[in-house]
Formats: sequence, structure tokens, C-alpha cells
Amino acid sequence: MGRGRAKAKQTKVARDLKYRTHETDFGALARELHGDTDDVEETDEDSYDQWSDYADPPRD
Repeated sequence: MGRGRAKAKQTKVARDLKYRTHETDFGALARELHGDTDDVEETDEDSYDQWSDYADPPRD
């Protein structure tokens, strides 16, 4: 029991997504999908050295 309320909410959300008009920034979507990193901070190579003590020793 209690499934009716959950199904009604799912129907309401689906209908809202289907019929509501959205202002979509396709440029931002394209940048995100293509992986442009203009505003993303570059990782420093030295930041990985702090974790080198925790690495497994090489196996021969």
C-alpha cells in the first residue's frame, strides 16, 4: 500500500519535465560534454607525491 502517492508524484514530475519550457544553455552543455577545462583548475603533478608513501611496493 502507499504506492498510489508515489506514482502520482512521479507522474506529476514527468509531466512537469515534459511540458515546462526550459532556458537551456547549449554552449555550456557542449563545453561540459567535450571536456573543455577553461575554468577548471589544473592539477599539480607534485600533489600526487604526498600519497606516494601509501602506494604498494613494486612486486618483482
